[in-house]
Amino acid sequence: MKYLLGGQETERLIFRNIDGSDFNSWVKYFEDPNTSLHWVEEKEMPFTACEKWYQKQKGRSKNDKGGMNVLIEKSSSRLVGHCGLLFQTVDGISELEIGYSLLPEFWNKGYAFEAAEHCKKYAFQNEYSDSLISIISLTNLPSKKVALKNRMRIEKETVYSKTKSIFFGGSVRH
Repeated sequence: MKYLLGGQETERLIFRNIDGSDFNSWVKYFEDPNTSLHWVEEKEMPFTACEKWYQKQKGRSKNDKGGMNVLIEKSSSRLVGHCGLLFQTVDGISELEIGYSLLPEFWNKGYAFEAAEHCKKYAFQNEYSDSLISIISLTNLPSKKVALKNRMRIEKETVYSKTKSIFFGGSVRH
């Protein structure tokens, strides 16, 4: 649980640890066809996909591999999405990634950048790593913009989880 940001806040968001009460709000993510536009993997029924997603996050935090945090909008107390620090193995190298996924109704409002920037600062303040990455599908232009705004740069193209992806790096501690 070392890499989770539960209790952290930004101007508009509260980070908290995932709990069972989040499921019904987050299953909407898997019901919306726009959220899977950039995935190659087989689509499952939304309920099953959401269950697997939460199990993966529980496994990550239990094994000290980071994990996603729930993002709550301060003004409405609604679940916006998830963001966190995740250990990923890309091309045989273990790296600390900033990962984020938001419900479509919260897209294009600056929440992804606000959360990702906070994760970056948190990781460096706690000396978790000297650099961070983001793995983004080649077709996911909004996520590319978030990574670039967060002062990351494209390092290479790779295949990650069966998806042609861009490996962003270079968000380095100053």
